[in-house]
Amino acid sequence: MKIHLVDGTYELFRAYYGAPGALGPKGREVGATRGFLRSLLFLLRQDDVTHVACAFDHVIESFRNDLFAGYKTGEGIEPELLSQFELAERAAQALGMVSWPMVKFEADDALATAAARWRDSPKVEQIVICSPDKDLAQCVVGQRVVCYDRRRQKMLDEEGVITKFGVSPESIPDWLGLVGDAADGIPGLPGWGAKSSARILARYRHIEDIPEEAFLWQVQVPGAKRLAASLRRHREEARLYRLLATLRTDVPLTEQLEDLRWKGAPRERLEALCRELGDEDLLDRVHGWLD
Repeated sequence: MKIHLVDGTYELFRAYYGAPGALGPKGREVGATRGFLRSLLFLLRQDDVTHVACAFDHVIESFRNDLFAGYKTGEGIEPELLSQFELAERAAQALGMVSWPMVKFEADDALATAAARWRDSPKVEQIVICSPDKDLAQCVVGQRVVCYDRRRQKMLDEEGVITKFGVSPESIPDWLGLVGDAADGIPGLPGWGAKSSARILARYRHIEDIPEEAFLWQVQVPGAKRLAASLRRHREEARLYRLLATLRTDVPLTEQLEDLRWKGAPRERLEALCRELGDEDLLDRVHGWLD
């Protein structure tokens, strides 16, 4: 079997910016949720999608905000999008999917936990993390755990991670710690770019293993002295940024593997949701009912 783990927050953002807005019968903006439901139904129709779960950022803030004041918050998110977070969670549940709404942790932490928990199960052929988020590249293991960008229809296995980022999956948090990640509010270190960081981490793998003096580096990098000086000044920040970029694999998920099997949508629940969305035509797209 394959396990498909869906980044529900990303899917909702994608639907919001890719689908037209729409008002439900009560005047509420529901366009992104309609698009979100259609996207999940398309996924569920694939022959190899049998076990599936969807993780959400129930709130944007997480434990990482306690570690670093500059970490991402909900500030700047369109109110019409933010108001559909809870609605999208109910949409996934109305389809009969296991749903993980995160408060203390982030959706990516739930996906990383699930991938780590079941990747070695003899029953599991492959785990497909449905998200293009570069943070999740750290979860990739060979071709057993892969990331899949559904919009671009691109699969990223371990070889693909190395080709794309220049480092192995285990070094992705270190790479993000040096380069930064604007989407998450991680600034990175002054002067450290994607290519220089990749070249050095390809040799040393982790930040603490990078020698302090450039003349000790066993790799040629333009501006090595400047980079080394920056790392000496900001090594503690680099460790913090890496910690922020490191996904947790200890989220207390209660489900067993068989709980992820999709058995169909609960009819009454989905019908009620579609009435709320003013989109009962969507019911014609459902190919499996739980009752």
